[in-house]
Amino acid sequence: MEKAELKSFGNADEVREFPKGRLELIKIGGATVGRAIFEPGWRWATSVQPIAKTHSCEAPHFQYHVSGILKILMDDGTELEAKPGDVSNLPSGHDAWVVGDQPAVVVDFQGMLDYAKSR
Repeated sequence: MEKAELKSFGNADEVREFPKGRLELIKIGGATVGRAIFEPGWRWATSVQPIAKTHSCEAPHFQYHVSGILKILMDDGTELEAKPGDVSNLPSGHDAWVVGDQPAVVVDFQGMLDYAKSR
């Protein structure tokens, strides 16, 4: 029988920092959930690409947008603008950046296991 679990991003199992952002990871229920905080001026291509060393973000994401605005540009040219309360499902192959002067915060249930991790 499974046991009830409760964890907090305030006491994350792992924290990864990168220019203008950070990722907090918790392991719960056999899964890893990430909360990313992207500061104004953050863009995947300049903040995480030098770590990932890939053309675009290869991590698929299934995420809830808590605050701020993220503009997403898929490799196929599709553009999305994610706002607080939105849920996005992003396959591999995209760039993203913060729009405006508020941090963008997302909770990701799929693609953060290797995100911003040196290869």
